[in-house]
Amino acid sequence: MALLFEPFELKALQLKNRIMMSPMCQYSVWDEDGAPNAWHEVHYVSRAVGGVGLVMIEMTDVVPDGRITVNDLGIWSDQQIPAFQRIIDQVHVYGAKVGIQIAHAGRKADSPSLYPEAPSAIRFSEQYRVPRAMNGDEVKGLVDAFAAGARRAVAAGVDTLELHGAHGYLIHQFMSPLSNHRDDEWGEPTRFGVAVIQAVKSEMPSTMPLMMRLSATEYDPQGYSFEQLVEMARVFHRHGVDMFDISSGGNAPVVPDRIYPGYHVPYGAKIRESLGVPVIAVGILEDPSLAESVLQQGQADIIALARGLLRDPYWPNTAAMALDGTVQVPKQYYRAFKKRFLG
Repeated sequence: MALLFEPFELKALQLKNRIMMSPMCQYSVWDEDGAPNAWHEVHYVSRAVGGVGLVMIEMTDVVPDGRITVNDLGIWSDQQIPAFQRIIDQVHVYGAKVGIQIAHAGRKADSPSLYPEAPSAIRFSEQYRVPRAMNGDEVKGLVDAFAAGARRAVAAGVDTLELHGAHGYLIHQFMSPLSNHRDDEWGEPTRFGVAVIQAVKSEMPSTMPLMMRLSATEYDPQGYSFEQLVEMARVFHRHGVDMFDISSGGNAPVVPDRIYPGYHVPYGAKIRESLGVPVIAVGILEDPSLAESVLQQGQADIIALARGLLRDPYWPNTAAMALDGTVQVPKQYYRAFKKRFLG
């Protein structure tokens, strides 16, 4: 069997394969209440039907002003729990596990009715507003908001949680010299991230793993280096992160010179080697042979797909047919496949 379809286990999280649906904002909360709706249910449950082992629900914000737009998901109220629970229960029916990526947009809050707040009053670019620099008590309040969001996610039935510490959102903003010019305790790059990790872990079962997405590089010479990122990841791991999801960029209005299949993989492989911690690889990995090769070479433990799963909700079965793996579909779809089945 292809390694892509081998089970994966981390603490109490048991996945039937090593394929993850990467968190992707849908901007589809039409009534601005932050709760998922029928679109989100179809979107996530269809990928579970299609054979994904882990569905990671998109960036879900811990306070209303922490959204990128007013159409983003939120987890700042107990009233939002039942809507998440309905989706999670249905995803479980089809053999997939579920996580929620909890976050705060910080200075990248973009809707006119939202008020961006950040470590320092430095805007992301000329197209964004200057955020309000938070005082120490407000920073502590957001740490508590992350903890409350984690509590609600656990109540909704998640199997894991992911902190969004990448792509220029709030945790990343505290980590970077591009966005954090504070001279108090929160000026230390890992201080906010560690506080959030500890607060979130206090609301999670001890057997539930905590994941964290990080940007390996900022593509800006004034940002942190990859070597500095590795050391920050080491601190986060020491304080409770069990697995890292390695992406890049987002905290400066610059992009890499070249974007190609697997361009994030070497960063994740280095973190995996340096820290002895499992990692998730992401970045144009929808070629089944490439995804399998990354696992076979020990560069990652899970393959996350984003746009590839938007194009093909049944990508795991497409990959299984190509790699002679186990096709993991509900029995209602058996007639479409000639390989072995796991319903």
